[in-house]
Amino acid sequence: MSTQSVCRFEGESSRSAGRRTRRRYRLEHVLVGCGLALLPWLVVLANSLPGTTIASNWCTAWIGLDALEALGLIATGLLAARGHHLHALTAVATATLLVVDAWFDTVTAAPGADQISAVVMAVGAELPLAVVCVVLAVRGFARQTA
Repeated sequence: MSTQSVCRFEGESSRSAGRRTRRRYRLEHVLVGCGLALLPWLVVLANSLPGTTIASNWCTAWIGLDALEALGLIATGLLAARGHHLHALTAVATATLLVVDAWFDTVTAAPGADQISAVVMAVGAELPLAVVCVVLAVRGFARQTA
């Protein structure tokens, strides 16, 4: 290979790397912009959503969420047992699902026995499992960077 072709190859490589860096930089700004755009939307929601509502497909939504949690726990456990590096990502996703489940269970439960049951499930199962997943994720990411 001639020196000229090596220089051309290196130049092309650095240009494409520069484009990737600029693209990532722009995508990060898009994400920040979208997050900032959601802030006024929160005010709109707070002032316009009804205090109560009847939801169609309520059972399907909750069963779907719990099914995703089960799949996340199973995938994270199997990947971690095999020492696969992707377990950190599934652990983060599963922890997020568990925290969301605990949040929605407790804030949508009817007062009384339903509320107590939701809090017991959140404190006794969902949040502790989320902590386990976060610990697995942190350990996994630490191993990847070491």
